[in-house]
Amino acid sequence: MASQDELSSRIASLGSAIVAFSGGVDSSVVAALAARALGGRALAVTAVSPALATGELDGAQGVAKAVGIAHEVITTSELARAQYRANGSDRCYHCKTELYEQLAALAHSRGFHFVLSGANADDLGDWRPGLRAAEEHNVVHPLIEAGIGKEEVRELARELGVPSAEKPASPCLASRVPHGTPVDATTLAQIDAAEVALKGRGYEVLRVRHFGTRARVELGERELARASDPEERGRVAELVRSVGYAEVEVADEPFRSGSLTARFVGQLRR
Repeated sequence: MASQDELSSRIASLGSAIVAFSGGVDSSVVAALAARALGGRALAVTAVSPALATGELDGAQGVAKAVGIAHEVITTSELARAQYRANGSDRCYHCKTELYEQLAALAHSRGFHFVLSGANADDLGDWRPGLRAAEEHNVVHPLIEAGIGKEEVRELARELGVPSAEKPASPCLASRVPHGTPVDATTLAQIDAAEVALKGRGYEVLRVRHFGTRARVELGERELARASDPEERGRVAELVRSVGYAEVEVADEPFRSGSLTARFVGQLRR
């Protein structure tokens, strides 16, 4: 694994940079390294849209303050793009194109030389159309360049004292909607409301998968045991129905990140 010094040297060589910053562990490590390597010539930027889950912006602001990087917020309009709303297999390409167009314009206007992402080496083995958008906008991926995967990212985060070192992944709310089902602001708000309700009951690792009027709740492995109690399972379903779902299934198998994408990729390989 590349050392902190090696990563910092690479980032320092860029002169100045904007970090596409969600507040998750990957982008937080890049932001922390950029703060050390570039000081005031580094800026973390978080994009806000209806696809951002409640609480994520607050978390990003807290991490930025902790690692000592300047932080700003922009509003992105991916829902204005018809191909994003159609939610095809390349939805992330259209989302990231919106993001990187805005970040590139901001970098140009403010005199930053590069845009950095938190993509890591493990992303190369997944279905990541957003990486194509990054390539088209000359985005630099320090973690990919160094061959650093997810577990190594978390090790670096602990070494750097990044508050989000153990934070569960929290991709955009649109990732809860199967490809081919259109995405709109109302759907995203409903998913968000359901997940907020469950988090309010103490669940932390979860997804509410959206299938029109039906929702499937997936809970983390350790949390699933709690919902094995019929009364608790009924309460979980009741909370999700309260935001407008007619049918609610609480999955018996534990949550697995990217399960909808994995199902899609599996279909491609048949």
